[in-house]
Amino acid sequence: MENTEQYRVLLYYMYVPIENHEEFAAQHLQLCKELGLKGRILVAHEGINGTVSGTFEATEKYMQAMKADPRFAEMVYKIDESEGHAFKKMHVRPRNELVTLRLEDDINPNELTGKHLSPKEFFEAMQDPDTVVIDARNDYEFDLGHFRGAVRPDIRNFRELPQWIRENKQNFEGKKVLTYCTGGIRCEKFSGWLVREGFEDVGQLHGGIVTYGKDPEVQGQLWDGQCYVFDERIAVPVNRVEHVIVARDHFTGEPCERYVNCANPECNDKIFSSEENEHKYLRSCSHECRVHPRNRYVAQHGLTPEQVEERLAIIEESSTLA
Repeated sequence: MENTEQYRVLLYYMYVPIENHEEFAAQHLQLCKELGLKGRILVAHEGINGTVSGTFEATEKYMQAMKADPRFAEMVYKIDESEGHAFKKMHVRPRNELVTLRLEDDINPNELTGKHLSPKEFFEAMQDPDTVVIDARNDYEFDLGHFRGAVRPDIRNFRELPQWIRENKQNFEGKKVLTYCTGGIRCEKFSGWLVREGFEDVGQLHGGIVTYGKDPEVQGQLWDGQCYVFDERIAVPVNRVEHVIVARDHFTGEPCERYVNCANPECNDKIFSSEENEHKYLRSCSHECRVHPRNRYVAQHGLTPEQVEERLAIIEESSTLA
């Protein structure tokens, strides 16, 4: 029987003190399970950050329950329609930080942060020649999509960002600095850190990329590619005026927005690959990964050593012809 129920995905965060956050996390998990939600929620002494999916009724009840708690009464939700659950399970995990910066002297976004800019204000500020736009996300998120002309920090994890900024500070001094991330939570701390580091004019995209793409006036303009999201959807559209593909197939360089993880478990890098190339190259980013003894593609497809050798010979022949 076809499931005709309407599903939604909620993305939200709030920096607010939570006492006994580990106990709260356990109770919150029970609430989510009772409502039939699935997702990933982080709870720390400094607040909550989550993405959950569920039926229209379940997500409504969840938001009502949160609104009834004075700590979360003003929390803003980014809501996406969905064909079904965006997650396989429900997790609520206690953490020391909502976003992992691991600063010696932590930033409290309720006390220090950059100027919040609406999508329209951000859109206009980006076009100022004295402005530099810094992406606060990881490299693989940037590679799928980003604001036109934005700076791509060479980082694999958010906690590497402060050090990267210090090493490249000369490129941004005297500039107006704008920063952005998926839903806004990383920028709350990062923009505050920039202010503390001495940057005088710092703005952040309020509500993040997700809010920017839904704004009826801006309609996601000046965004190229798609936005990486941390659920089963992997990517969501942003620019509703024009769609420019910026990602390239790891193997051929052709336009491609399909992410896969390298089949070598010791590598596991995210790479762009068409379905055809995934099978041709054993879903492996390099020869070393293709011949790795624990290659997951080989195991999943039950390939014999002889079959693997045949594939490798075809790859070598095609690279020679190229």
